[in-house]
Amino acid sequence: MIDKTSIRELKGIGDKTQKLFEKLGVSTVGDLIRYYPRGYDVYEDPVPISEVEEDRTQTISGAIYGRVQVSGNAKMQVTTLYVKDLTGTLKVIWFRMPFLRSTFARGGAVTLRGRIVRRRDGLVLEHPEIFYPCEKYGDRLNTLQPLYGLTSGLTNNAVAKAVRQALDGMNLAADLLPKELRLRYGLAEYNYAVRGIHFPEDKEVFFHARDRLVFEEFLAFILSIRRLKDKNEKLANEYVIEEKPETGAFLQGLPFRLTDAQQKVWKEIGEDMAGETVMSRLVQGDVGSGKTIVAVLALLNTALNGYQGAMMAPTEVLARQHYESITRLFDTYGIKVKVELLTGSMTAKEKRRAYDRIECGYARIIIGTHALIQGGVNYDCLALVVTDEQHRFGVKQREAFAKKGSVPHVLVMSATPIPRTLAIILYGDLDISVIDELPANRLPIKNCVVDTGYRKTAYSFMKKQVAEGRQCYVICPMVEESETMEAENVVDYASMLQDELGGEIEVSYLHGKMRQTQKDDIMDRFGRNEIQVLVSTTVIEVGIDVPNATVMMVENSERFGLAQLHQLRGRVGRGKHQSYCIFMSSSKSKDTKERLGILNKTNDGFKIASEDLRLRGPGDLFGIRQSGLMDFRLGDVYQDAKLLQMANEAADELLNSENDWMKNLPDYEGTSSVII
Repeated sequence: MIDKTSIRELKGIGDKTQKLFEKLGVSTVGDLIRYYPRGYDVYEDPVPISEVEEDRTQTISGAIYGRVQVSGNAKMQVTTLYVKDLTGTLKVIWFRMPFLRSTFARGGAVTLRGRIVRRRDGLVLEHPEIFYPCEKYGDRLNTLQPLYGLTSGLTNNAVAKAVRQALDGMNLAADLLPKELRLRYGLAEYNYAVRGIHFPEDKEVFFHARDRLVFEEFLAFILSIRRLKDKNEKLANEYVIEEKPETGAFLQGLPFRLTDAQQKVWKEIGEDMAGETVMSRLVQGDVGSGKTIVAVLALLNTALNGYQGAMMAPTEVLARQHYESITRLFDTYGIKVKVELLTGSMTAKEKRRAYDRIECGYARIIIGTHALIQGGVNYDCLALVVTDEQHRFGVKQREAFAKKGSVPHVLVMSATPIPRTLAIILYGDLDISVIDELPANRLPIKNCVVDTGYRKTAYSFMKKQVAEGRQCYVICPMVEESETMEAENVVDYASMLQDELGGEIEVSYLHGKMRQTQKDDIMDRFGRNEIQVLVSTTVIEVGIDVPNATVMMVENSERFGLAQLHQLRGRVGRGKHQSYCIFMSSSKSKDTKERLGILNKTNDGFKIASEDLRLRGPGDLFGIRQSGLMDFRLGDVYQDAKLLQMANEAADELLNSENDWMKNLPDYEGTSSVII
């Protein structure tokens, strides 16, 4: 079967290329066919030179004006020419391409496509793609060229070539979706869709192909969720946990009063854990709404009942911070419960000691990362697992604990603001609680949406905040420079910002491609204020709590969904000082300004999520970053809310029918919750 065939069988793929593909998670031809583009290059009509816009990829067509010049040194040679049309003249530069001097004829016509940037001498077309003679551009006009996620040594062209070969060798696959279902929802046939997603003839083909594949992905996900819910509902509660007087006393002694929403959620958790079946509950609350204290109460009550509770954090730094804050809290209030920390970076000796304390039952609350579910850990009586949406506790984890003699209660914490209609679908295996009010002592964050002309002012403001002892985040959507994306990149930006702010301020950067130990070290140093300004990708969405951070500046904010921008904004406003969020946008679009303007009007994540849902149409697929929620291959729960609801309807119908076609539907293959 071609789906299981090794990519090594494809023409032109040797050992070296095979290893590069495997770095991307592509081992078989089936993997390759499902390795969908991360975006598309859309080749549009050339614009007059007088109308080019800063920070956009555009095409110009004109005559070469004057001589082609090469300057710089051997390491960085810059080739420069000028192109002129009836409306104006534009400077064009290439890096490390001196041979171009002999390519162009003086006065000849040329079409160029690339990024427009602002330099000291004005707007410049930087390192463009060349169409010479001009007629060659006609072959690309109005086409969508796929852009794939790459690794060093593997080009976009190599991936596209391999995908074409795989598709050409693919036998027509039997469609898993019943024909009547496809027709009812207006969905494309599978073979058409898979070709259309990789090499769409136009936008219409792309949208039609994508809708089909997203629908199938959502349907497989929802059916997996339903199967999990059926299993959960049949699990008897082995650990009946009643509220202990000491828990109530601890709660009364806190220097703040739980909000009404927190009290309601705590009551729901208590009823679940004392009920007849195992708890599977999601606590959904906006950033800063106080979900952690509710989790701590559940863990404490579990321990006081003579059982163990575990809390799984997405990073070691966050796990350590939870451990230290809970230990400090218990010490303050005289709570005699042993709290244990367990992370992957601990030495073998430290782990052995932790394992012993966990296995004998001395450790009652265990805080850690995925190390909590590794083979070496044996629990005495694990009754509760608290996790977050990134580490959803799936079938395999439940089975692993069941083999160790326990089926624990599960509490999932989510700070992602999802409208309730979607949350019910996405978390169909969980009961849902919502903390929908913030503690009274929180200062609202002050927001502003500005264009790139505000940068110098923003840098001055950040300098002032640092001088007052505060810290700042700067978020960029890119890790490294890309010729196909006009977005600020983390590595270069941090270097530039260090020069801008001066040597007295420590600037560092963080991105997802760094090793976990590097990321943990950077976040740890930022937490101790050894780093004052942190330039990062969205990896800091699940960062540590740094109350001293008061400024969040998001570059290219038009590339993010509103819900994600709100999540990022939640990194500040956690302390006693006034906090600020600066959304920098290079877009001149009225729609973009309206969308980002919503962040100026409210700090309520649920309102923002609803507006995001209302405003994001299919046309945004070429510019807006996906939400990242659930990590679907193609689907985006905000972008594709209607498809998600359609898939939910279809799942209802199919589960109630006698048709057993869905037995052939593969399990959901994303990296999120259901089947980890």
